[in-house]
Amino acid sequence: MPKKKTGQRKKAEKQKARQKELRKGRANRSLADLPCNSIMECDKCQRRQKNRAFCYFCHSVQRLPQCAHCGKVKCMLKTGDCVVKHPGTYTTGLGMVGAICDFCEAWLCHGRKCLQTHPCSCPLVDATCIECERDVWSHGGRIFRCHYCQNFLCDDDQFEHQASCQVLEQESYKCMSCNRHGQYSCLRCKTCYCEEHVRRKGFKYDNKQKIPCPKCSYDTEETKELSMSTRTHKFGRQQIGFGDYDDDEEGAVGYDGSYYDDDDDDDDDDDDDDEEGEDDESEEEEEAEEEKSK
Repeated sequence: MPKKKTGQRKKAEKQKARQKELRKGRANRSLADLPCNSIMECDKCQRRQKNRAFCYFCHSVQRLPQCAHCGKVKCMLKTGDCVVKHPGTYTTGLGMVGAICDFCEAWLCHGRKCLQTHPCSCPLVDATCIECERDVWSHGGRIFRCHYCQNFLCDDDQFEHQASCQVLEQESYKCMSCNRHGQYSCLRCKTCYCEEHVRRKGFKYDNKQKIPCPKCSYDTEETKELSMSTRTHKFGRQQIGFGDYDDDEEGAVGYDGSYYDDDDDDDDDDDDDDEEGEDDESEEEEEAEEEKSK
């Protein structure tokens, strides 16, 4: 029979499972909940912005800087991994900081773990907006991720991008390699693939995982589960309010949806010629009458 577990062993196993859940939840944290991307209000200009070492607008240093890794504003460790030892005292302000991250532009506390871990695992290393192509140093707002394509977005373009993210870069739902219906859609490439062309030849796929895109290796989604729409044109022959006409007829379509025919121009020219001829005849008659009167 197996040995009966002692109370100390049960406690150790519970603590181990709890630590595992905490690490798993910490890895799946949203980008908006991280300390390096938290909201900060400047002490001088009172403007809300992303957490950073210096104010983006007035370049002033904050009174209570926040660590970009652990999120603390006050170091209360009398003994620990602090690089700058402060036995018996609590440190705040510039006495707590140890460095500035080059990627997220925020303070790091003087803890050895934060200084060694954060620079290599900073979530804003390649945080460049997919719309305006601005990085963290080029704007004062926060950084977000698109819910569909998982690309970085700045504070100004997040709503506009997500509203138009589920639009295919094609005019139908057909596969890019054939004319069959695209059952899988890549939200990053904005293309559809059928059951045959979404799978690479000679590559084994796991049935429990999503099929990656053959172009960018991003996880594809089934088209029927998404509210995907196709690309439409609001100009030319697809102009709204334009009536039916024959392709054989000569003419052009204006921006207001009206139809211009070349025959109308010819008729206008003929009318102009007739008017000019009538004017010439009237002038000749007047000259003849003047000569007779003389």
